[in-house]
Amino acid sequence: MVATTTVAGHAAALGPGEGHTIWFLSNRMTIKATAESTGGAYGLVESLVAPGFSPPLHVHHREDEAFWVLDGELSMRCGDRTFRAGAGSFVFLPREVPHTFVVESRTPVRMLTLLSPGGGEGLFIEGGRPAEHDGLPPATPPDIEALKRVSERYGTEIVGPPMVPGASA
Repeated sequence: MVATTTVAGHAAALGPGEGHTIWFLSNRMTIKATAESTGGAYGLVESLVAPGFSPPLHVHHREDEAFWVLDGELSMRCGDRTFRAGAGSFVFLPREVPHTFVVESRTPVRMLTLLSPGGGEGLFIEGGRPAEHDGLPPATPPDIEALKRVSERYGTEIVGPPMVPGASA
């Protein structure tokens, strides 16, 4: 399938592996849709997330976030609730509620992330770098101060540490 982009009112189609691919922290992300391509409705990101990875506890002030786990298993924390999400699971995380996740499986998690309304996907684009190959990036410690700066520009606030694998209820 040939990749097409859209503006509001026009169709869009991206085939497997198509989209803007970046490395963000320890993850490989393919941007499938942006606020610009959906008339502001949503951003959609396909991610390959490294085993043991967890983003810092954070709050989205502008958008809701939803995940559809395609492969692997996560522990998710949203507010005071912690739960597991395996392949086939759908998770909705409302804006203004602190949340994070950790990859519990020994293999990477593959998932879709929907940000609604769109715009929050810009954090991954601006905070990431072009993917250098098809796999995951080399594991390196995150620059938390740089992550805080780019997060703030996209209405996201880091409010706590990442989760630890195996620490969920």
